Amino acid sequence: MTDWIAEGPVLLSCDAGVATITLNRPEAANGMNIALMQALHAAVMRCHREPGVRVVHLRGAGRNFCAGGDVREFAAMGEGLGDFLREVTAWLQMAIGALIRLDAVVVTEVQGFAAGGGGLGLVCASDIVIAGAGAKFMAGATRVGMAPDGGASVILPHLVGFRRAAEIVLSNRVVEAAEAERIGLITRMVADADLAADARATAALYAQGAPLAQSAAKRLLWNALDVERCLPEEARTVAGLSATADSREGLAAVIEKRTPRFTGH
Repeated sequence: MTDWIAEGPVLLSCDAGVATITLNRPEAANGMNIALMQALHAAVMRCHREPGVRVVHLRGAGRNFCAGGDVREFAAMGEGLGDFLREVTAWLQMAIGALIRLDAVVVTEVQGFAAGGGGLGLVCASDIVIAGAGAKFMAGATRVGMAPDGGASVILPHLVGFRRAAEIVLSNRVVEAAEAERIGLITRMVADADLAADARATAALYAQGAPLAQSAAKRLLWNALDVERCLPEEARTVAGLSATADSREGLAAVIEKRTPRFTGH
C-alpha cells in the first residue's frame, strides 16, 4: 500500500488499483469545513492524475461517514456566514463534480450518519454505495434554513423518484439503511460488523473489471443525469439563503438543540 496523503482532514492511499479516500475529522463527525473540502478536492484530483487508479473507495473515519456541514464553525461566522458558505459550497461542488467525472468507479462505505450536502451529497455522487445496517441518511438542509447542495437536488430524484425525494428533502426525516436500500438510495445494506470488509471486497471486485469499458459506461450513465449543469444554481441558491436571518436561526437551533423559530427573513 502506498500512502499519498498520510495526514490531515482527508487521507489518501492506494493498493492494487484501489485508491482509498478517508474523511478524517472523526471528532467532528467528519463535518465539512473549508479545510476538509479543499483536501477532498485535492485527493479526488490526485486520483484523476493517477492512471493506475481503477476504483476509489470513499469512507469516513470514526462513528459517522459524514454528518454534513460543520454547523458550529458555520454559526461562528455570524453576519459573515453568507460569504463563508459561498466558499465552502464552491469547494463542495468542485469535489462532487470531480467525483462524477472520475474514470474510476466510486465505491462508498457508509456507517453512522450521512447527512446534508456533505454526507448525503457524497452518497448521491457515488457509483456504488454499501451501508451498514445502522447507517442513517438525512437531507438536513431546510431544517437550518438552507437548500440541498452537493448535487443532491438533481441526483436524489433520479435515485428515489421525485415524490419521495421531495418528502425526504422537505421533512428532513431520517432514512434508515433498510429503507435506503429498498428505495434505491444505496446499493446494498450489510451487517455493521461486515461493512468494512464488504466495502473493500466490492472495491477489489470492480478493480478487476475492464477499466475502459467501466469508465465509458459510467460516463454514459452520469451524462444522462446532466448533474453539473445544475450545480451552479445549487451554489447560488445556498449562497443566497446563507445570508438570511432564518439560516442563522436554524444553525443556532441545531447547536442549542431546540426547535427553530423561522420568520421568513
